[in-house]
Amino acid sequence: MPTALVTGASGFTGRYMIDALKKRGFKVVGFGSEITNADETLACDLTDAAAVQAAVEKAQPDWVVHLAALAFVGHADQEAFYRVNVFGTLNLLAALGEQKKAPQRILIASSANIYGTPGVELISEDICPAPVNHYACSKLAMEHMVATWADRLPIVIARPFNYTGPGQDERFLIPKIVGHFARNEASIELGNLDVSRDFSDVRDVVEAYVRLLDTEVAGEPVNICTNRATSLREIIGLMEDIAGYRITVAVNPAFVRANEIPTLRGDNRRLFAATGFAPKADLRHTLEDMLAVARAD
Repeated sequence: MPTALVTGASGFTGRYMIDALKKRGFKVVGFGSEITNADETLACDLTDAAAVQAAVEKAQPDWVVHLAALAFVGHADQEAFYRVNVFGTLNLLAALGEQKKAPQRILIASSANIYGTPGVELISEDICPAPVNHYACSKLAMEHMVATWADRLPIVIARPFNYTGPGQDERFLIPKIVGHFARNEASIELGNLDVSRDFSDVRDVVEAYVRLLDTEVAGEPVNICTNRATSLREIIGLMEDIAGYRITVAVNPAFVRANEIPTLRGDNRRLFAATGFAPKADLRHTLEDMLAVARAD
């Protein structure tokens, strides 16, 4: 039985990734901070090179899916973005590079945040990155570092745009909105209602990752997106329709970022050309699933 290693296994995406890999017949080893749905979970601090080396040696993976990252843009410790996202990834690749049995495929999850505000309707992988926050800067630095390993390890870099789904933490925007409707709250405080994002369902993102791992694509980043952008105002309208009532929205200036990116809409033609994969879930269906799960909790 082949073995897949998933970092960030106890995170939102990690749980879905583990299930998808199990269905593909993999034994899954997870690096996580708590017990996960993996066949084996190893507590491993990616910023500790020796610990990473020992854990990778134990796992002996055939496939690697590197999801672990500090991803909350509003995180107060700016240095932590670089310790985890850049040097944690470096420690992982260094450990993988020293294995006698080299992994067959490695997927590194980056982020579409690296594009910044490019001022174009559709963002392809050829757009020059211009990150506007430390999370995005750390992800771009990570990509440049990962590129130095491309001649030694079979790596593909995925650039997911925004995505959501059942079980995502309410620190993130769409789960926050869904949570308010699940509790039948009368009002909600948000930031700029006209910010638009390309939202995928986490289950589509995971499927895209698996499809990429199944290809020989390497040495170039691949967008994970839908080719559609939806505004926060539209999401509120969808949720009002699904939940059956209107909510009062107050714009809190504290939630409006000075360097907010107004629109992010991705071009997924490279993904489709490489894998034949196109998104299956529409946003309304995703929101309906999220509301059902939130109400059941």
